[in-house]
Amino acid sequence: MTHPTSSTDFDPQLAPLLPPLKGYVPLQMTLEQLEHFRRLSHVTRETLMGDAQVSCVDYSIPGYQGAEIVVSVIARQGHSVPGPAVYHIHGGGMVMGTRFAGAKPLVEWALRHDAVCVTVEYRLAPEHPAPTLVEDCYAGLAWMAAHADMLRFDPNQLVIFGGSGGGGLAAGTTLLARDRQGPRLLGQLLQCPMLDDRNETESAHRYDGVGVWDRTSNLTAWRAVLGDRCGGPEVSPYSAPARASDLSRLPPTFIDVGGAETFRDEAVAYARGILAAGGECELHVWGGAFHGFYDIAPQSDLARACIAARDAWIARMFARGAMSPCSPS
Repeated sequence: MTHPTSSTDFDPQLAPLLPPLKGYVPLQMTLEQLEHFRRLSHVTRETLMGDAQVSCVDYSIPGYQGAEIVVSVIARQGHSVPGPAVYHIHGGGMVMGTRFAGAKPLVEWALRHDAVCVTVEYRLAPEHPAPTLVEDCYAGLAWMAAHADMLRFDPNQLVIFGGSGGGGLAAGTTLLARDRQGPRLLGQLLQCPMLDDRNETESAHRYDGVGVWDRTSNLTAWRAVLGDRCGGPEVSPYSAPARASDLSRLPPTFIDVGGAETFRDEAVAYARGILAAGGECELHVWGGAFHGFYDIAPQSDLARACIAARDAWIARMFARGAMSPCSPS
C-alpha cells in the first residue's frame, strides 16, 4: 500500500528548506552511511556554550555493567541556591550525536531558571545495542539524583528531557525509574520522541523518503539498537516504550511532534496511553512540521510556537515543584 506525500504536507515556511537539506539530514539512511551522518551530527562544547555565562563540568561515572561514561553539568556561573534541575538525553536516532546535541535549551534554562542541567554521553548502537543505551541513561539519572547536594539542586524539582532518539530513551528511563523505585521525577519532556520499533503506523508509512528522518532511517536505527529482535515479540518497553502495557504512575508529561513526520502517530498513541492510565499529559501536534523543525528552523512561526509551549510547560513544572513540600526519598 502506498502513502503518497506532497509538498502540501509541509508548512509553507518549512517546505522550501527540505531540498537544500538533502545529503545533510539522515533521509533513507543505511548503516553504511552512519559514519557520514555521525560526523555531521557532532556538536562540540564550544558550539553549544558560545559566550553564555554558564559553567560546564565533566564527570566520569559508572554506566551499564560498570563501564565508564561521561556526564556534563551545565549551570549558571556562580550558581549556589538549590532549585530546579534537568536531566538531558540527546537525540540522533540512538545511533549518532553527542551529549551536546540538542542541548541549547539547557543553557537557556540554566540562565533563565538557575536550573542545574546534566547531559549524558550514553553509548550508541550498533556498537552498543540494547539494553546498554537506556541502562547508561538510567545510570546517569541515578548518579545525578544521588549527587543533588553536591550539584546544588532540589531533587524534588528534577525533570527529564529528550528529543527524537533521546525522547525515546527519556521515556524508557522514566519507566525504569518508576519500576525500580528510582529517582523521583517532577516531569518528563519528550520532543518528537522515537518510541516504536515496529514502524507500522500510518505516519511511519506515509513519511518514507521525505522530510528529515523517515521510515527507512528509522528501521536502520532500530535494527542497530535491537538486532534481530526488531519488530518481534521480545522487545523490552524500556528500549522501545511504545511496547509498554502499563503507563500508569508516570510523572506529568509533555509530548510534542511534527504533524508531517514518521513519529507522529506513535507519539500521539503514547500520550493517549498516559491519559487513559489516569496520568497527566500535554500533547502538541504541530501541523505541517517535519522532524526536528524547532532546531532546523527556529525562526519559523511553528518553531516559535513550539518552543514557547515547551518553555511554558517546564516553567510551570518548576513552579509546581517549588510549591510542593519535600517528600522523603
